[in-house]
Amino acid sequence: MMPIDRLADMEEKLRILEDLNMIYIRQIALSLKDSDIQKKIDYEIRMREGACKLLAACSQRDQALEASKSLLTCNARIMAYMSELQRMKEAQVMQRLACRSSDAGPMDDRSPCKGKVAISDLRIPLMWKDTDYFKNKGELHRCAVFCLLQLGGEIFDTDMVMVDRTLTDICFDNTIVFNEASPGFELRVELYSCCSEEDYSAGSTPRKLASKLSSSLGRSAGKKMRAALEPGASSPTSNGGGAAILLPVPSVPGPKYHLLAHTTLNLSHVQDSFRTHDLTITGNEECSYWLPLYGGVCCRLAAQPHCMTQQMMSGCLRVKLGGEPQGWTNVYGVLKGTNLFCYHQKEDMEANVEPVLTIGINKETRIRAAEKDPHSKAQNICITNQYGGEEVMHTLTADSREDTQRWMEAFWQQFYDMSQWRQCCDDLMKIELPSPRKPAIVTPKQGSLYHEMVAPASGEGLLLQDNAVSAEIRALLSSYYNDSY
Repeated sequence: MMPIDRLADMEEKLRILEDLNMIYIRQIALSLKDSDIQKKIDYEIRMREGACKLLAACSQRDQALEASKSLLTCNARIMAYMSELQRMKEAQVMQRLACRSSDAGPMDDRSPCKGKVAISDLRIPLMWKDTDYFKNKGELHRCAVFCLLQLGGEIFDTDMVMVDRTLTDICFDNTIVFNEASPGFELRVELYSCCSEEDYSAGSTPRKLASKLSSSLGRSAGKKMRAALEPGASSPTSNGGGAAILLPVPSVPGPKYHLLAHTTLNLSHVQDSFRTHDLTITGNEECSYWLPLYGGVCCRLAAQPHCMTQQMMSGCLRVKLGGEPQGWTNVYGVLKGTNLFCYHQKEDMEANVEPVLTIGINKETRIRAAEKDPHSKAQNICITNQYGGEEVMHTLTADSREDTQRWMEAFWQQFYDMSQWRQCCDDLMKIELPSPRKPAIVTPKQGSLYHEMVAPASGEGLLLQDNAVSAEIRALLSSYYNDSY
């Protein structure tokens, strides 16, 4: 028989090896995620370059407003991805330090499950003056507005809405779903506005000015000047290692959006109904993009933790039915949401057959591992619930002690997830799937820049005269109008 001290030493070594193996697995996962984020950054940089060219080519107001909105969204995503990449780099450094540390203790791997967070039916009330709204006097002030929503590294934008004194509320009908939220999420909602009365047909002015300058300065100097004034002149370059160096965002002629108001929502704001939340207003009446906000935003903020929608544990169990010592029944158990569903067999679960027994697993449930039953090879699992003031206990057992331990760990994890997601685990909140952002086919009546270019009837599309950039911007526009990113 091995001495106790040697046995303890081997167990300690095994524990350290398991910790090191976990660190190694996490490093691989971070490395893969690192590569994925870098690809996202590269994609957004290309989209930003295209948006700059698109903005410079726009001749109509609505086109310019949409292009400027896309440019702002691309920049926001790039900054968010860069921040996420920085956090991952710091996490990798910390893990290497932990790996080198000789006195590293046991690792606590318990963390809450992720979940979906959805925001829908955004309504922002306006407070027009009586002379503006009721008497319809004064200059008709119109602004283009949209919302930018960020949760972690995910950023989405709503549709653009034109607002004037004929509207009492700014309404965004988009349903936006964030798929990888943690219970400690912070959802930032930003309202951007741009005055629509400005002259957006000046997009060609810098090009005309560049042509005049190139003629007056001479061939060589004029060529450099033209290159400097091109919308895509400031673009990412490579540092030799594949990573992009972000140069300053080019100054592109056209409309400019400004942050008008913002708010931050978290788990405490989640409720399966509409609620009003305070807005922080950053603009004032002197700003051209100003709109008279009440100072609140109404929306529905819902959440679905994965523990409520996914199977967190499943497997074969034996459940004791009735008071007879031999009254055990083989079942297939599925832990999902606030219930442990017990089916006769796995096929019944896959066929959506009603379970033979449903045991509640909620915040009030008590679970413990009981003494070993003489007729079983493993410990029993006792689940106690209160039903109508009466205490009801169900007894389960698994095929082995290891299986019992896995079930117990799944129950503890479920309780932990419920404690972190709080009210989101009382009942399953409904989340409607978001509708496609843009139609697959945009009719020429909408005046899209894409159809101005590719419409064969006219033969005089806006960019067809410039074959050098036409193909590139065609590809960008095709992606822009068909991608529900």
